[in-house]
Amino acid sequence: MSGVAVNDGCVDLYNQIKMKKDLRYVIFKIENHKEIVTECQGPVSETYKDFVAKLPEGEPRYALVDYEYTSEDGRPQSKLCFVFWSPDDKTTVKDRMVYASSKDALKKKFPGIMKEVQANDMGDLDAKEVDDLMKKK
Repeated sequence: MSGVAVNDGCVDLYNQIKMKKDLRYVIFKIENHKEIVTECQGPVSETYKDFVAKLPEGEPRYALVDYEYTSEDGRPQSKLCFVFWSPDDKTTVKDRMVYASSKDALKKKFPGIMKEVQANDMGDLDAKEVDDLMKKK
């Protein structure tokens, strides 16, 4: 535990994306090493590709993504996925440590998240990789 607090607005957006399904993604950041706050959000009209493009190249982030995919039997599906973005080679050790140690504090505020992606480079966010993860029980 890092002592980083979770802003109440993060929980409000979690409930919005989960219940209203009117957002494609929400990206969160740690501000001043003290509080997890919302950085940006994308309307449902945006795509997963739009979400990936919003992640900063050299800084960690957390995100919720309403990920759409096709099930094994051909049905359209969507699942809410928690993403922990921490690019290995472009962030400081301190930033990676603060984000890693604060992740559980945020996840505890988001009950019912079944899928999680930890991405350390853009290849980890490849849509095929995430599709495969979503299809696993």
